Parts: sequence; C-alpha cells; structure tokens
Amino acid sequence: MKVFSLFFCLVLLASFLACKKDELVIKPYVEEETWGFKIPSTFPQPDYKFENNEQTRLRFELGRLLFYDPILSLNNTISCASCHAQEHGFADHNVAMSTGINGVQTTRNAPSLSNLAWYPNFMWDGGVNHLEVQPLVPLTNPLEMGESILGILSKLNASSFYKNKFKEAYDVDVITDQKLLQAIAQYTSMLISANTKYDQYIAGKVDFTTSEKNGLTLFRNNCVACHTEPLFTDFSYRNIGLDTISEDLGRELITQNPTDRRKFKVPSLRNVAITYPYMHDGRYFTLSILLDRHINGALDTESTDPFLLSVSPLSPTEKLEIIEFLKTLTDFYLIGDPQFSQP
Repeated sequence: MKVFSLFFCLVLLASFLACKKDELVIKPYVEEETWGFKIPSTFPQPDYKFENNEQTRLRFELGRLLFYDPILSLNNTISCASCHAQEHGFADHNVAMSTGINGVQTTRNAPSLSNLAWYPNFMWDGGVNHLEVQPLVPLTNPLEMGESILGILSKLNASSFYKNKFKEAYDVDVITDQKLLQAIAQYTSMLISANTKYDQYIAGKVDFTTSEKNGLTLFRNNCVACHTEPLFTDFSYRNIGLDTISEDLGRELITQNPTDRRKFKVPSLRNVAITYPYMHDGRYFTLSILLDRHINGALDTESTDPFLLSVSPLSPTEKLEIIEFLKTLTDFYLIGDPQFSQP
C-alpha cells in the first residue's frame, strides 16, 4: 500500500512539473504575440505608419542598442540616451541645456521623448517632418553628437557585432543610412506614454483627489486650447510672450516668415513633473514659476499668442490645484519599463 502511495505521489509530482515546464515554454510565446506597437484606445491614429519599416522585435532591439551606444557620436562619448534619460521621461537630467561632445553646451533644452509616432514634425522649431529623419539633427549637430553619417556608417560597418545585428533585423550585408534611421525609429516609436493616473482616471479605473479634479477642470478651462488631450499638445507653434527680444528666432528660422518670430512648438505635458526645466531654453525650473510666467505673466509683443493675453490670472490655490493635476500625467510605467532601459 505504501509503495502504491509513493508511486502515486511521484506520478502527481511528474505531472505537476510537466505542466510547469509547458507553462515556461508557452509564456514567452504569448508575450511575444502580444508585444508590439499598439494605439491606446483614447489616442488618434498615429502619424508614423511603419511604411517600409515593418515592426519586429529584432529591429526594435537593434534600435534600442543604437539609442544607448555612444559609437554614434564623433568621439564615442555621447549617445542619444545621454540627453534623453528614461528616468527623466526621456528628457535630459534636469539641466537647462544639454552637454554635447567635448563638453560643448547646446542652445536649446532637450525635449522629452514620448508618443513620437503621433508627431507630424519635430524639434522646437518644427524643422524636421518625419520620425526617421529626426535623428539626423542631433547626430550631425556639432554642438551635440557631432558625427557625420558617413562616419557613423563607417564605424558600424567595421563592427562585426552590428553587421550581424543588421543582418538579423533587416537582412542586409551593408549597413546604410536608411536602415540606421529606420532601426532607431523602431525604438523611439515604442516610447508610448498612455498609462498615467490621468489615463486610468479617464478609463474609470481610479479616482482623482479633490485637488486633482479641480486642477483638471481649471486645466480644461485655461490650457487645452494648446495642450489638447490626450496627447497634451496640438503640435502648433506659438509665441507665449517670454521675451520682447531673443537671439533664438524659433519657427522663423525655418519659415523665414517674421510672423513666426519667437514661436516654438507647444510641448506635450505628459511627464511634465519630471522633465523640468521648462521652455525651449530651460529657463524655468519649477511648475509654480512656469505657471506664474506662462499664464500670469505673458509679455505683449507683436507675435504673442492672443489667447495667452486673454487668460485670467490664477489664484494661489488654483495654481496649486493645476500642479496637482499635472502630476497625474507622470507615466511611471514608461520610465520604469525594462524593455526601454539600457541593454
């Protein structure tokens, strides 16, 4: 009888281990099937369509490697991630201006990177109109990464590691500028911020505090004309009355139209609480100062947006409530997701 009981227990244990083994085999397959670019239910259709750049896991991982590799800079010291850190919402490390190769300081604040697949254009002045082309600016800017495309391709093609990675991802024997840029886009297009407390509140999964609810109401009454939900930008260019005179002409540098003088792209407010300092030149380090100057203190210049001049001043309580709401736009899932971290 004891022998039978022991045999029965061993059979059960073997069956249990077999099930566990099957689960371990099946689980990665299920995860791989569910992985990929997904449009959040509240978001519009993205601008980037993955045309001629079908998304695959191998291509994404290649883009991730490139994003974190300083080999893309002239002296192999600066990577894309150097100025776009995951823990800071893919903005810089809370500095006004980034530092490029040889310690040179840039002239504009590094913007946060999220939801880029929905952007029709890029840079503070909108000088780039395609996600795959955007990296060309920091890669070749002498104040940033300072390298030439020919220099980058020469280094990558001399690397057996990257030759193998591009072969696996794109089935090419020679790494070209097109495949380089497409690979980076595979990674940056996946930096989707859509799982904040705000998003969960809109989905009915959590509730807001009284201050957060009041802040949302105030935000919708005063800010959505430019910072439109759910992306929290309308992608327009506006002069918000920061200066009467400025060395940086903003959008005018691209259009050569004087009416665009000192206009800059309306940035998304997603992750705004952790991506300070603010504005194109990083002049404001706190949300409190930002609201004071942005809503309560816009300068009346020849091209200041009329809407800002008509906004009613905020009381101290209202300002605090808007800040409480803005904190709900922090996406802790994005900034903590290991699939976007340094390989």
